[in-house]
Amino acid sequence: MPRTALVTGGLSGLGLASVERLRADGLEVLVLDVEPGGDFVVDVTDVEAVERAVTQAGPIDVLINSAGVVGPQAPLWELGVAAWRHTFDVNVHGTFHLCRAVVPQMRERGWGRIVNFASIAGKEGNPTMAAYSASKAAVIALTKSLGKELATSGVLVNAVVPALIATPMNADTEPDVLARLASLIPMKRVGEASEVAELVAWLASDKVSFSTGATYDVTGGRATY
Repeated sequence: MPRTALVTGGLSGLGLASVERLRADGLEVLVLDVEPGGDFVVDVTDVEAVERAVTQAGPIDVLINSAGVVGPQAPLWELGVAAWRHTFDVNVHGTFHLCRAVVPQMRERGWGRIVNFASIAGKEGNPTMAAYSASKAAVIALTKSLGKELATSGVLVNAVVPALIATPMNADTEPDVLARLASLIPMKRVGEASEVAELVAWLASDKVSFSTGATYDVTGGRATY
């Protein structure tokens, strides 16, 4: 019987690329997205809706937390509180809600793979993107903590840390910000979603067996630690 994966934010960008790559590996993939078109139309900030969707989905072997937002782009002292909170609600609390709902069943079966999408911004901090950077740093820390908590359970939890990738989400990023971020990549190009999806597929498989609570950079050489 094929394993089942649940991918949040799976209708576009890195989520969609992950869906396509996992299906190519023979997984049955369920898509959860705030927009219509997937298997579950759910806002990941709504904990009750998340729990209902997970119950309806049945056994989930692989969880890919891809849903995310760029958030406000301005100096920190100019940021609105509501925009800051919304960024954390989606990027951090959404990831927490899905992990919290799925982990018990994975522990019961003794096998599972969780891949959380973070960002190089969570390691380095991008200027005028404090909310996004801080939220992705939180995802990295969440991943490390959960990975250690589950280290002997058969459930592995790792994070993917991309730099600038060509995705629709970047349509919300200011052009000058995009240009600056692209200039920081030693390979001198923007990454492709399919390149990130290759790493996701490995982290979702049996091939990864001695790695948990780790961050995997897909940055074209930008990452320094």
